[in-house]
Amino acid sequence: METVILVVVIALVVLGAAGYFVVGSRRKAAPPAPPRTPVEPGVGDEAAPTVDVPRRTVDTVDLPDTSVVVPAEPEVRELETPEPTAGRLVRLRARLARSQTTFGKGLLALLAREHLDEDTWEEIEDALITADVGVASTQELVDRLRTRVKVLGTRTPAELRALLHEELVALIGPDLDRTLKTARHTGGEGPDRPAVVLVVGVNGTGKTTTTGKLARVLVADGRSVVLGAADTFRAAAADQLQTWGERVGARTVRGPEAGDPASVAFDAVKEGIAEGVDTVLVDTAGRLHTKTGLMDELGKVKRVVEKHGPVDEVLLVLDATTGQNGLVQARVFAEVVDITGIVLTKLDGTAKGGIVVSVQRELGVPVKLIGLGEGPDDLAPFDPSAFVDALIGD
Repeated sequence: METVILVVVIALVVLGAAGYFVVGSRRKAAPPAPPRTPVEPGVGDEAAPTVDVPRRTVDTVDLPDTSVVVPAEPEVRELETPEPTAGRLVRLRARLARSQTTFGKGLLALLAREHLDEDTWEEIEDALITADVGVASTQELVDRLRTRVKVLGTRTPAELRALLHEELVALIGPDLDRTLKTARHTGGEGPDRPAVVLVVGVNGTGKTTTTGKLARVLVADGRSVVLGAADTFRAAAADQLQTWGERVGARTVRGPEAGDPASVAFDAVKEGIAEGVDTVLVDTAGRLHTKTGLMDELGKVKRVVEKHGPVDEVLLVLDATTGQNGLVQARVFAEVVDITGIVLTKLDGTAKGGIVVSVQRELGVPVKLIGLGEGPDDLAPFDPSAFVDALIGD
């Protein structure tokens, strides 16, 4: 019995020792417990003591310095210096000659034939009419040429050129007054005021561009200018004119899109008087001349502007490439406003320089300016002798 008890005791001791070693090894292999997440204290629980962290003040924080405000530099547009107008047509002669000499050289070749029979004279007439000289003017010129060639007898190239030059200049009209009345009115009975120029014509002739180029011509001649954007019906016309003015320092008076053109023109002249400028240029609406209402509106613009004083110039802009169709436009405009001068544009790309003759004969109004290209200084005062030189070449 005692032996059995001893065996049981020894077994219990052995089992206890084995369990001790197993538990110990497990404790050594177990990973460390994760940190406990602090739990918000419940109602009635005692809050954990807070840590006193010092707060940052204005003195310890770097703030931007707003005491000094540096204003932004205004954008300064550099004004352009337009090309002087004196002799501008002579300088642009080569450009005009490139498109016109076919006409002049053709005439010289016909006149240089050994026998000038009726067929030759008919060819000369056809060449003149094709160049838009006009039927009546062509007949007059041919009659004079026939008489002078018969008297001349021998015809050297130099003699023929001189003869043709002389007759074409006479046909164009060298004695017509082509000066632009753009000088400020001073010392008269009324108050001093600027000269007022209305620029009229249908859309597509280069009317707004011509107005901008004319501003450059005047600034180049030392005149101060205000522009009136009275073409309120064409989108961006006012923006276009303002850009032209900003290039040379001329201010543009404009109104709301589709606004009253007469009101804009009136305000432009009023501003010109207030600023004491030399010239006010007013760009008018350029819808088709067949729109009776719009033509009446053009007459209204002129009447409203004349509340400040007489209009000094009404310049009709014509596209030289339209030829005889331009004469139809010219007649209608002349019935509404008194045209004082013609501006012929796009002469750089046409051989129809004879329109100079026919439009003057039709209206009894001189061509005062011609446009010879797309450049800003390609508008030139019209000089009959220089123009004919370009027509017939050297």
